Amino acid sequence: MNVVGTMFFQNNKLLIDKPRKRKTYQMIGGKIEEGESPLEAAIRESHEELGNKAIFDDSLFELIMEFDEIATSDGKTPIHFYVFKYNGELKGELTTSEEIERFKWYTSEDGTDILSNTLRNEVIPYCLENNLIK
Repeated sequence: MNVVGTMFFQNNKLLIDKPRKRKTYQMIGGKIEEGESPLEAAIRESHEELGNKAIFDDSLFELIMEFDEIATSDGKTPIHFYVFKYNGELKGELTTSEEIERFKWYTSEDGTDILSNTLRNEVIPYCLENNLIK
């Protein structure tokens, strides 16, 4: 299964969200639909998860890494993950939904127990190595 995630930053913090059906926080993102490019999926998922009041420029998404992992949701489904970085300021207001319970601006001080495998194993180490978060 191919999935995407997008990293949005503000004040050296990474935006993550908590789906209502999961115990852990995840990246803004989701599955790539048939006929959709990873970039198109990242933009669509960002619009869906952040809500209609979030404002961002679709041209500021940059693919920065890809990796293979096992899905946190069931612990057995192999996934190919495309990670994008948003190279701009996220504006407007974040809106929760039936799918998303809450948002969090994450720093390493928040620990890793609240994170999905993807965040814990790949994304947060990348962010720390590249001084993107505190």
